[in-house]
Amino acid sequence: MEKHNQWEIKAIHLRMSIVRKYITILIFCIVAILIPTQSSFLPPCEPVNETVAVEKEGCPKCLVFRTTICSGHCLTKEPVYKSPFSTVYQHVCTYRDVRYETVRLPDCPPGVDPHITYPVALSCDCSLCTMDTSDCTIESLQPDFCMSQREDFLEY
Repeated sequence: MEKHNQWEIKAIHLRMSIVRKYITILIFCIVAILIPTQSSFLPPCEPVNETVAVEKEGCPKCLVFRTTICSGHCLTKEPVYKSPFSTVYQHVCTYRDVRYETVRLPDCPPGVDPHITYPVALSCDCSLCTMDTSDCTIESLQPDFCMSQREDFLEY
């Protein structure tokens, strides 16, 4: 009778070991599925309405208004091995197609051109950062930051 119990105990241990292996495989599969789908919860790279500020040296006020900018998530890759001979280019959400508009800053003194031209996003793309139209810094100021007195322009 005692030998029969030992066989039963060994069989139970074997079944538990198999169940643990299947649970480990199941957890691995769930994690492998959830990691790529996590990026689908992040906002995609697309044109969005945003409040921005423009200012110019010599003009006492900055103008705050709403326009369309590019914003959102781009997939990036970080290499495991970094070679000093290779360069890694990270893609950012930036302008693909733009239209340029011009606004007039208020209260600029004579001799200072009060006009500022800025890009309006028509479409966006994940690509290398273009310094002409994008803020390529790691940590930047908010788009509506002003160093001088603010004047809100409510029309869009």
